[in-house]
Amino acid sequence: MALAHTPICEYGKPAPDFRLKGIDENFRTLHDCTGEKGVLVMFISNHCPYVKAIRKKLVRDCTDLQALGVGCVAIMPNDTVNYPEDSLPTMKQVAEKFEFPFPYLIDETQQVARAYGAVCTPDFFGYNANLELQYRGRLDGAGANPDAGDEPRELYQAMKQVAETGRGPEKQLASMGCSIKWKS
Repeated sequence: MALAHTPICEYGKPAPDFRLKGIDENFRTLHDCTGEKGVLVMFISNHCPYVKAIRKKLVRDCTDLQALGVGCVAIMPNDTVNYPEDSLPTMKQVAEKFEFPFPYLIDETQQVARAYGAVCTPDFFGYNANLELQYRGRLDGAGANPDAGDEPRELYQAMKQVAETGRGPEKQLASMGCSIKWKS
């Protein structure tokens, strides 16, 4: 596991469109996933301990964000040949077990992850209603510790601000996680 940190937010950068297959075998685009107030695009995986530590919080925060009009979507970008735990069948199992309230899509070509500039899992991209980037930070300060105490909800608060004002916070702390497993 190679630890990676996300770069700082490029405010206003437009969201790249995509068309990816979900765990339900249906294809979804960026616009299918966008809510009235914006969208949170998350790059996650099944095997990364940083993602495993926050899955329950992701479900909580995305459920709360969707109630505010922010759409949420998770994309799994890893090489599934060398990392079979990230395969589509396992994605289905994880999504069912944790009751993901958002589409869980697979980026088999890794072109979407490259278009976004994703570097790790988890990697969060928060967009306003105009699909302009406003948040590129972490979920909270727990890192890979699933037993961390009651951490401030940084991602939720940032995206709530985006939903209310169209702008993300000036201060954002980088997300950290496992580097994306690129294909050779």
